[in-house]
Amino acid sequence: MSQEVEKQEPKWYVVHTYSGYENKVKTDLEKTIKNRELEDFIKDIVVPMEEQVEIKEGKRKVSLKKVFPGYVLIKMIVTEKSWYIVRNTRGVTGFVGAGTDPTPLTDEEIRNMGFESTAVNVDYEVNDSVRITSGALEGFVGVVQSIDESKNKVKVLVSMFGRETPVDLELAQVNKI
Repeated sequence: MSQEVEKQEPKWYVVHTYSGYENKVKTDLEKTIKNRELEDFIKDIVVPMEEQVEIKEGKRKVSLKKVFPGYVLIKMIVTEKSWYIVRNTRGVTGFVGAGTDPTPLTDEEIRNMGFESTAVNVDYEVNDSVRITSGALEGFVGVVQSIDESKNKVKVLVSMFGRETPVDLELAQVNKI
């Protein structure tokens, strides 16, 4: 493995594809990565999907729907070779970004999409007093009821309008007092 790869952290990039080619681009890229041994450069390829529930004739039908039609997310280290391979995959029209420089997604954008959890340092436990640091309840103080790190959620009991109210928040939205 070259030193160039060891120094760089892979980042998430958005690739624009022809509509309907998202899964084909993902499959083709995965084959190319394996054949050319580029696993050190291209770490992950995601076509974000969400469940959509339809009720037809009284029957509940769950189907998967693309969250961003025409786009594929790729976690990679951009080098001339990796950029060229992705750019020249059949169905890819280009990277999202200015000119020839692909723009990586920010940590906040990645968290908001929810397809990769960025590690949050949780220094509080159940029954600890915490202060809410962002969102509609910013500045409120409460007591931690439960923590679910896998879902990036914490339930905090907050005193509002004279009564205790459980509130679901993201792990990064609270700090131990």
